[in-house]
Amino acid sequence: MQHPIIQDLLWRHTTKKYDNSRKITQEDLNVLFEAMRLSASSINSQPWRFVVIESQAARQRMADTFINKHQYNKHHVFDSSQIILFAYNPKYTRDDYAQVVDQGIVDKRSKQQDREKAFATFSFAQSNTDELGDTSSWTKAQTYLALGNTLHTLARLKIDATPMEGIDIELVNQSFKEELVGFQCDVALAIGYHHIEDDFNAKLPKSRLPLNQILVRI
Repeated sequence: MQHPIIQDLLWRHTTKKYDNSRKITQEDLNVLFEAMRLSASSINSQPWRFVVIESQAARQRMADTFINKHQYNKHHVFDSSQIILFAYNPKYTRDDYAQVVDQGIVDKRSKQQDREKAFATFSFAQSNTDELGDTSSWTKAQTYLALGNTLHTLARLKIDATPMEGIDIELVNQSFKEELVGFQCDVALAIGYHHIEDDFNAKLPKSRLPLNQILVRI
């Protein structure tokens, strides 16, 4: 299929080795960050926080979190252009949703006099909150929607990426506690440009299950 979207998705792969001499332009980063902001989420909750690691000091902090496990991902910290921590709010409340409602008024999606009516959809968040106020199973899922949108955007921009669940969650959240402000990070994303000689995955053909095995039309 020759459609540009399909060609972009055929092009993308999980990068195994980055070219540390190449960095993403600010122009492309601006597009990427705006696309991340525009990601879809249940009831438009936007229960996420994205921490972009790019300074040498922040990279060293991230590198130090690989001391105990997942060392195979450590080299991405200094070779990639940026590392992005995708974090979710584990205790999403009505006050958090109020920020969404009020922004909707600013953006003219709703009117000030209808503000209380806008909270009707918050009942869905409440149905995904346990007796201790934990919303993690719901808000974490929203964060993966943002991750998927980010990967697609990167493919359109011809920027390589490596989703990393292979991180030490405890150490990452401890090291970046100040930046995460109570949000929880379970996955990170390395972005940049793959090394032409050393990224073996770039040379392999794309492999996915056939469509008729995963799609049912009824």
